[in-house]
Amino acid sequence: MNPVSILLLGFAMSTDAFAAAIGKGAAMARPRLSQALRAGAIFGVIEALTPIVGWLLGKGASRYIEAWDHWAAFGLLLALGLHMIWNGLKPEPDEPVDEAKRHGFIGLAITGLSTSIDALAVGVGLAFVDTPIAVVAVVIGLCTFSMVTLGIMLGRALGEVVGKRAEMIGGFILIGVGVVILYEHLAG
Repeated sequence: MNPVSILLLGFAMSTDAFAAAIGKGAAMARPRLSQALRAGAIFGVIEALTPIVGWLLGKGASRYIEAWDHWAAFGLLLALGLHMIWNGLKPEPDEPVDEAKRHGFIGLAITGLSTSIDALAVGVGLAFVDTPIAVVAVVIGLCTFSMVTLGIMLGRALGEVVGKRAEMIGGFILIGVGVVILYEHLAG
């Protein structure tokens, strides 16, 4: 993967966390920068660790599917991208949520983990191509930290309108990265 693809992947992985952060920022009375930085750090660390776990799982299986690994990476990224687009299109549930639980450490960690499942799957896919997972994980973590911090601060102003679109854009970016991986393998 080239540096631009890694950066795009980092931002794609952070879009669902950005969408969640906008929702959290919109629900908070007046988010302070310290609260936004704390949420960004929690999300960023979780989002950086999950592709490493996925990569380790994928490396264990890579020797069995080496001949079609590029198709596996493309398929995973395509499926995740389509899933993110689908989530961006479907309406939000109208269930009441306990805001104190959502903004505490445990609530933020659970939300961070739930938005990083796609990064776990991307890590599995990246195990099948020659990718420096440590670099990818750091980029994903930093992008997520930045996007969540920004999302919390912008949440009150932007609300859910941008949140859904951000997740859809992330889905399209994931599909694009999958196409690039497939193209690089088939062309080279």
